[in-house]
This record gives sequence, structure tokens and C-alpha cells, in this order.
Amino acid sequence: MARLLLFCKPYDVLSQFTDTDGRRTLADYIELPGLYPAGRLDRDSEGLLLLTDDGRLQQRLSDPRFGKWKTYWVEVERRPAESALQQLREGLTLKDGTTQPARVRLIEPPPLWPRTPPVRFRANIPTQWLELSIREGRNRQVRRMTAAVGHPTLRLVRQRIGDWRLGGLQPGESRLLRL
Repeated sequence: MARLLLFCKPYDVLSQFTDTDGRRTLADYIELPGLYPAGRLDRDSEGLLLLTDDGRLQQRLSDPRFGKWKTYWVEVERRPAESALQQLREGLTLKDGTTQPARVRLIEPPPLWPRTPPVRFRANIPTQWLELSIREGRNRQVRRMTAAVGHPTLRLVRQRIGDWRLGGLQPGESRLLRL
């Protein structure tokens, strides 16, 4: 029976178990042996990270060929116009090629934990939250996509991967499932 761990990765934690530079890693939070991340989240991103002991499941979750939707709550600078959202929905050309179409909509600020350190606040630049879903997993893809349409990402929290959701997990918390 495969194990699947739903983990809420805190800000400033690497999506790996070791680091030679002394930065915080998954080993600071997860003590179960034999689990490996199915995909990654950047050090400055937060939210749902899946870990498993099943190599086939790990591949199905992380390989873009399987088309698992990943949903993020993204705080960006300024409120995007409909034209910017439409660019995200149609796919953008980035330095490493054209992205697949994203699902995106404006949302109210989600019920999240405070981030440490807090996101920078600038009184003269308002922010807006988006719910953005993609089926790829390129390096820093969501951040590069929002920047390409003129709305840099300030905070990025993954809420869902396929059928699995973050739910009520708080940073550093996890829930073990047996599949």
C-alpha cells in the first residue's frame, strides 16, 4: 500500500531533505523514512507539497505528461485587467517556450496564515489575489507568467494538486494517506 503525505511547506524551506548551506529543508519537518517529493515548490513559495514512497505515483504526480492541474493562490502587484488574464488563459511565450493555457480568475484575499517575513507592503501599489491553475511545472513558471503580463508575484501558495487539497493544514503540518 502506497503512502502519500500531504505537507504544507512553509516559506523559506527547500523542497528536499538535505542542504549543504544549512538552509531549512523537509528534514526539519518530516521524520517518516522513505518518502520523496512528487514535484517541487520554490523556497519562496508555500503550500501543498506531496511526498510518496511509490515511484510510479511520484511520476504520475510530477510529470507534466500526466496533466495534473496544480492550483495556486497568487498575490500580485496591481489589479490585472481582463486582457492580462486572457493572456494567461491563452498561454504566454516565455524564454523557455510557450506555456499551456492556464485557468485564472480574480479572488478575494484567501484565509491564509501570516507569512514570516511578511510580504513587502507599498501603500502606493495595491495588490490583487488570483486563483491560477496550470498543468505544467516549469521552473518558477507562475512567477514568470504573472511578471510577463506586468503583475509580479508577491506571494504564492499552492492549494491543490490533482484531487488533493491543502485543506486546513498549516505551515509545517502534514497528513498521511494510505492509497
